[in-house]
Amino acid sequence: MGNKQILTFKVEGMSCQHCVRAITGAIQALDGAAQVTVDLTAGQVEVGSTLDQGELLRLLDEQGYPAQPLAGG
Repeated sequence: MGNKQILTFKVEGMSCQHCVRAITGAIQALDGAAQVTVDLTAGQVEVGSTLDQGELLRLLDEQGYPAQPLAGG
């Protein structure tokens, strides 16, 4: 883990508050101070965390939400 960074991902398959809770819970289980913003309409997740991009992508995939990093995010 390193410095806190803000990363944005395009995430497939999100449609409801259950999705929001699953994603937020998985990330905060590893980084309790992580800030997670889920935009269901845009299909995007913004994460402010000390976790690196690869770890976040793995967590999202494990929860059933394939993701790709967005440029500039």
